[in-house]
Amino acid sequence: MLDWTDRHCRYLLRQLTAHSLLYTEMVTTGALLHGNPERFLRHDTAEHPLALQLGGSNPAALSECARIGADSGYDEINLNVGCPSDRVQSGRFGACLMAEPALVAECIAAMNHAVSIPVTVKTRIGIDDRDSYEELVHFIRSVQQAGCDTFIIHARKAYLQGLSPKENRTVPPLNYAFAWRIKQEFPDLAVIVNGGIETLEQAAVQLEKVDGVMVGRAAYHNPWLLAHVDARIFHDPHPIPSREEIVHRMIPYIERELQLGARLKHISRHMLGLFQGLPGARLWRRHLSEYAPRPDAGSEVVIEALEQLARASAAVTDSPTGGYYHSHG
Repeated sequence: MLDWTDRHCRYLLRQLTAHSLLYTEMVTTGALLHGNPERFLRHDTAEHPLALQLGGSNPAALSECARIGADSGYDEINLNVGCPSDRVQSGRFGACLMAEPALVAECIAAMNHAVSIPVTVKTRIGIDDRDSYEELVHFIRSVQQAGCDTFIIHARKAYLQGLSPKENRTVPPLNYAFAWRIKQEFPDLAVIVNGGIETLEQAAVQLEKVDGVMVGRAAYHNPWLLAHVDARIFHDPHPIPSREEIVHRMIPYIERELQLGARLKHISRHMLGLFQGLPGARLWRRHLSEYAPRPDAGSEVVIEALEQLARASAAVTDSPTGGYYHSHG
């Protein structure tokens, strides 16, 4: 979710679900130690519970970054051993580390030594021709012995050569059975399944086998998916706000961030899918896409987009056929 789950995105998602654990985009150790750490670490207290996802392979650097993350108030530190991009491989982190379970174990041990908050791992089920269940077990056991008791398993192998990161999210077939077997073989571990889960019904099926579900792009493109998570998954009966209420909750945040120097487009881009499938959704997206990038754009742009959507919805309701339609695109 690089360049997607920034702090503005996470603030929006938190308005939809109080209990889901949110993750940052992957942040490299180099970016924190030698770049602008404030850019990556800054977050609103409303975002909690919140995990910082790190990319790296140097135990000392990861240890220091884990400490920085804990000191910055994060609730969990997650090591990414799943990203297959060429850029990540050249830095010797991400999915290529599945070939080096001893090194990953060393990294986890160093991070655990530095912090008292949970240190977790996000991984694939294998890489290239190293995709047997036995090799996955060896990786999990090695890292578990270093003190990791939570694994987020993207239930696809990764091809380090020949496929783009985008293709690696869809071309390798899903194999949830490997993740289920890991849970059976390591019952004391928390196993969270990731990959291909797009509805709460699918999530509920997974939760019969494992401890948790991670949803990425499905929730980004259709944030409203998370509005029902608290009731369906966490059994919290609090009233579900309307999409319009969510927008109005965002207005004070937008105005505060604009005063601090943010641009509206950096916030509103995460809100484009909020009305997906409803009358006027295309107008909502079009208005935000056209007017939010302007240098002087303020919260009134979001209100205007909401008003356009309301008029479109009213027009459908008042039509002679009384029909309901799904917007396209």
